[in-house]
Amino acid sequence: MSESTELATLAGGCFWCLEAVFEQLEGVESVTSGYAGGHVTNPTYRAVCSGTTGHAEVVQVRFDPACLSYRDLLGVFFSIHDPTTLNRQGHDVGSQYRSAIFTHADDQERAALDVMAEIEAADIWDAPLVTEVVPLDVFYPAEEYHQEYFRNNAAQPYCAAVVAPKVAKFRRQYFDRLKKAHA
Repeated sequence: MSESTELATLAGGCFWCLEAVFEQLEGVESVTSGYAGGHVTNPTYRAVCSGTTGHAEVVQVRFDPACLSYRDLLGVFFSIHDPTTLNRQGHDVGSQYRSAIFTHADDQERAALDVMAEIEAADIWDAPLVTEVVPLDVFYPAEEYHQEYFRNNAAQPYCAAVVAPKVAKFRRQYFDRLKKAHA
C-alpha cells in the first residue's frame, strides 16, 4: 500500500453488491471481496455461507484520501445497504451478511462512530443502526471467481435482480462522484 492510499474494510450484505458500487466511485483505486470478523483461518465461500465461521462477507477498499475522505466513503456505505437489519440484507440472511465496519486505525473508529451518531441524530432510518464497529483482525481475500463478480456475471439471476438495482440507485444518487469511465 502506498503512503497516498488508505484501506477501508466494510460489510453490508453480499460482497458482490458492495464491490460493484465501490469500484465505480471516484477516489477508489481497488476493491477486493473477502472475509473478516470470524474465527476460522483461510475460510472458503462455502464455509462462510454456512454461517459457522463467524466471518462476514466484506470488501476491502483501497482509496485515495486526497480524493475521497473516509467519512465520504462511509456516507456511500450507509446509503447502499440497510444498517438497521441485524444479520440480514433483503433475502440474504445470516451473520455473514451483517453490517460492520472493520477499522484499520483509531481515527477510522472515531470517524465511523461519529458518522453513525450523525445518521442516528438525523433520524434517517426508522430503526436504530446495528452496524458493528470493530478493529480488523485479519482480512482473507475471497476466491478469485468472486473478484469483479458483477462485472463478469451481470446476467446471472442474482446479479440482475439484486446487484444491478443497487448499482443503478448508486449511480443516480452519486453521479457526480463516479469515475470518469463510469459517468
